[in-house]
Amino acid sequence: MMCQLYIICILITVFVIPFNFGIEIPEKFQKSNHTNNWAVLVDTSRFWFNYRHVANVLSIYRSVKLFGIPDSQIILMISDDMACNPRNPRPATIFNNAHEQINVYGDDVEVDYRGYEVSVENFIRLLTGRVPPDTPRSKQLLTDEGSNILIYLTGHGGDGFLKFQDSEEVTSQELADALEQMWQKRRYNEIFFIIDTCQASSMYEKFYSPNILATASSLVGEDSLSHHVDSAIGVYIIDRYTYYVLEFLEHAFSSSEKTMTEFLAVCPKSACLSTVGVRSDLFKRDPSKVPITDFFGSVRPVTITTDPIDILDIPKRKKTEKQNKTNVLEKRKYLPQFPVHLVQGSA
Repeated sequence: MMCQLYIICILITVFVIPFNFGIEIPEKFQKSNHTNNWAVLVDTSRFWFNYRHVANVLSIYRSVKLFGIPDSQIILMISDDMACNPRNPRPATIFNNAHEQINVYGDDVEVDYRGYEVSVENFIRLLTGRVPPDTPRSKQLLTDEGSNILIYLTGHGGDGFLKFQDSEEVTSQELADALEQMWQKRRYNEIFFIIDTCQASSMYEKFYSPNILATASSLVGEDSLSHHVDSAIGVYIIDRYTYYVLEFLEHAFSSSEKTMTEFLAVCPKSACLSTVGVRSDLFKRDPSKVPITDFFGSVRPVTITTDPIDILDIPKRKKTEKQNKTNVLEKRKYLPQFPVHLVQGSA
């Protein structure tokens, strides 16, 4: 029996758009030509008193997953596992709120680089694609010229450098050159760069590659401050800038109208106590016309068709006649462990 099935595939985005045999984004937004989304989330610090940095990166990780970026397209790098730290009074948990409402270290956290794997060398190799040939797929940034990439860094830094585990540092020039290699090798379409650390804006000052929008939690000469202490845990549990970013993303999850300009203004100085830096001269599009879902969401490329697709019924298998059963061998019996019958026979 022949049946016709008309399949119309609709591009799945965060937007709720009426379908009229065509897809249009709101007029106020500029169309993006990216075909996939990736996120690189890095915590570069160690030691218990830096608990807040792990909470920072896991909170962003939780948000991008809620917006639709799958784990297969997220690279998560954590220098120290606070969930298993012996000082943690709440083992196997990491909270980003004083009331312990959200455990950001859930059952579905997939850490790709942990401990001493989080190094400057591995980070630069990850971005540029210069990884050893035996590197697992989960530890590779498999982007292309259609990829929009969110890069989020948190830790301790200074004027022109970001420390990795208090033993080495990546400079702003090294980072800028790595991004240029990515551009030359066609490894991205656009990048949104976020860094939450002291004197954070110094890390994007050397950028010279196109299509990069960058923001930082503090300007040169300013500290990036923590938000609050959880008395039960005994340490600061999140930084101010990331705290207000998460608050914005939690409200934006149910809306399709939030723009990158709104994101860049999430933490005024009255809230952050430091000045949030923004660099947009390398970015071609107007941030006020770019939806946040271009970086925090996920594009699933599909083909739209109105052509009929003929599907044949799968024929059922004919029942075959029962074949003669093979003769079953008689069951073998085990001899007694001690041959008593032989002893009895010789008596």
